[in-house]
Amino acid sequence: MNDYDAIVVGAGNAGLTAAATLQRAGLRTLLVERHNVPGGCGTSFRRGRYEFEVALHQLSGVGEEGQPFGLRRLFDGLDVELEFVREDDLYRSVVPGRFDVTLPADWAGAADALEAAFPGNRSAVERFFQLVKDVTFGQIAAMRGMPPEQLDPVLFRQALRPLKDVLDDHFADPGIKFVLGNYWVYLGQPPSRLAFQDLALTLFAYLEFKPWHVRGGSQAMSSGLLDAFLRTGGEVRFNTAVEQILTHGGRVVGVRLDDGQEVTAAHVVSNASLPTTYGMLDADAPLAARADLATRRVGVSGFVLHLGLDATPAELGFTASTSFVSVDTDDDRAHASWHTLEPVRGICVTSYDVAPIGFAPSGATHVSLMCLQYADAWDKVAPRDYARTKFAYAESLLDLCEKATPGIRDAIEEVDVATPLTMARYLGHPGGAIYGYDQDRTENWLFRNSERESHVPGLHLAGSWAGIGGFQPTLESGARVARRLLRRTAA
Repeated sequence: MNDYDAIVVGAGNAGLTAAATLQRAGLRTLLVERHNVPGGCGTSFRRGRYEFEVALHQLSGVGEEGQPFGLRRLFDGLDVELEFVREDDLYRSVVPGRFDVTLPADWAGAADALEAAFPGNRSAVERFFQLVKDVTFGQIAAMRGMPPEQLDPVLFRQALRPLKDVLDDHFADPGIKFVLGNYWVYLGQPPSRLAFQDLALTLFAYLEFKPWHVRGGSQAMSSGLLDAFLRTGGEVRFNTAVEQILTHGGRVVGVRLDDGQEVTAAHVVSNASLPTTYGMLDADAPLAARADLATRRVGVSGFVLHLGLDATPAELGFTASTSFVSVDTDDDRAHASWHTLEPVRGICVTSYDVAPIGFAPSGATHVSLMCLQYADAWDKVAPRDYARTKFAYAESLLDLCEKATPGIRDAIEEVDVATPLTMARYLGHPGGAIYGYDQDRTENWLFRNSERESHVPGLHLAGSWAGIGGFQPTLESGARVARRLLRRTAA
């Protein structure tokens, strides 16, 4: 008899939902995590009197209590109790000296705000929003297996076109195109390369079901999932790494841990990166898997400046929880800069106390400034120059933020800086990648689905490296992989 029915490698988003789903269904499940806390990107840490959120900027897929969407239903089904905090605005978009626009998290309100900032575009905005809805509905239908001949032809005409081309079809003003495309940084590809359907799905999710945070931050969410797993009899080992995934006759039979112990199970679910997962096999990775990985590119990481500020959001001028502040509207130049250490050209500013999540002391606020950046920007930085270089780069984020929020430097009480090398160290991902592989059109769900096929019987892949990056997609991925595994074991 096996020690367990299933072993889950990694307690990130997908690992937690996979483990909780399997254990709740009656499979004896072991969760193995090399860190000392659950969560992966979904964690927090303390500096002084502040707790800092590591990575969650806006959570999609929640929906209102009376109108739950995917994530709220997922958490309810796993008996995870969380308090969600809704943001009223989608985001504030600022190019200093050119425009400063805040979009409410509402279709009509967003259209009103865009018309006020860029007069004469109301009808074009409404047509664009309708296309966003049509393409999103088409994707959902396709994902649920609707035959191609029954799908709306608009999906085939528009879905894979570059976002830039679709925006150019609807608008002439570069400002309104820039504002409507701001969420491209959540997806890691500029509008000239990003498939329109990816932006459509993201924009629809936040406008229709609103952006959210979790009271207590993403660490509360990760801890809640772990508690649900443990309450149903699951077992977890922290500070423990999986060194090898063991096979016999080409099929998974268990794992070897870093202390040499071998633990048997008929199924292993890996929340680790695909290169790491296949590298842990005690035999050569299947040819099909190697051929697949050879055609993929490791994605972007991030640079984050965490700030504990001795002032309230109102005193600092923060009116929206999420702000995108950019030097100009040249998205391609901003994307190219992610491979360099030149001064930052665009940042995502998150104020976690406009709609408080409970991390900052009274009269203070917790803010993060983030830009995406590839790890290769840091490859040539000598160890002796690392601290100086990262703080110099952090200054460029502060310089840009101050153009939208004057005086923020004067309120700084605590600072912590994370680079792509920090991400690589804590996440164990190649290049510190936070979305897995580069999320370009070749990684689209239409063409690749590593989540469905690992090429090794008994090995199951979950998370951003097997599909789409981001919190909602990875949380749902783990549960989806677990349900598929359960169906196979029941057959």
